[in-house]
Amino acid sequence: MDAPSSNTPPKGLRGWWASPPRSGMRLIISPWEYRHLRAGAGLHIAGGIVLVCLAFVTLAFGGSDAKTYAWSMVFLVPGLANLAFAYWELGIAHSASAAT
Repeated sequence: MDAPSSNTPPKGLRGWWASPPRSGMRLIISPWEYRHLRAGAGLHIAGGIVLVCLAFVTLAFGGSDAKTYAWSMVFLVPGLANLAFAYWELGIAHSASAAT
């Protein structure tokens, strides 16, 4: 009588996070970002470019001490991580569009 229909929204945080269904490493991508992979990748690319530019500005105007190199790494490592994550998301979006 009260069989759940396939149109019911997911219940709770776990149900929300699991929709749309995905597996493996794709579960670390937030649901909104997974539904809009290209937009999310674009935001990661923009953030990565800003952080890499900040690292180069820090190197250019900071001097030649260890503190300057440490601060440039603070900007460079997350910037490169953002660019790598965006590349991965674009790969997922490309494979999903090729499958359909």
